[in-house]
Amino acid sequence: MGIWESPFIYRPDKRKQAWRFISYMMVHVGFQHIFGNVLMQLLLGLPLEMVHKGHRVGLVYLSGVFAGSLGSSVCEPFQALVGASGGVYALTGGYFMNILVNFKNMVPLFGFFRLTLILFIFVFDMGFAFFRKFMAPPDGSPVSVVAHIAGGLAGMTVGFTVFSCFEKELLKDRMFWVTIIGYFVCVLLAVFFNIFLSPVDFL
Repeated sequence: MGIWESPFIYRPDKRKQAWRFISYMMVHVGFQHIFGNVLMQLLLGLPLEMVHKGHRVGLVYLSGVFAGSLGSSVCEPFQALVGASGGVYALTGGYFMNILVNFKNMVPLFGFFRLTLILFIFVFDMGFAFFRKFMAPPDGSPVSVVAHIAGGLAGMTVGFTVFSCFEKELLKDRMFWVTIIGYFVCVLLAVFFNIFLSPVDFL
């Protein structure tokens, strides 16, 4: 109940408090939850920051957090959210795209190892998320698979642009604007749904 009453978690009945679409990333359900997310942030975020700097990685991360809550609010409108999985999956998607885009500049064996590792992490974690969503005991904490997927897609789209043009300014790259406009079109559609069409308001 302490977590449920937190002003930071995303709750469908409190979604008019717009900060919750971002602030839910700061609340976790126990040590295992926060440890897993922090570990993934360190494993994926630090290598990316060493090459692309913190503001670019932060942009990808926050795009995943926001996409995770908006995606969940549309596809699972009664699902509350806590945790940074949307942002972590954005880093995962961004890291994956970073490998694909810059593979030719890597030692082939090293690039293949990184690609295999990130795919293994993704498959293992998504398998665990699906297990908790559909097969875990009903008294366990529910998992929003949509938030994971939406965060990953945001990371792959925004991350593709951000991590593929680290040698030039983002604002001068045409693909950056295509991706950002596409991202914000999806955001606006989700916001429209939450304001006018969400079934939470019709209960």
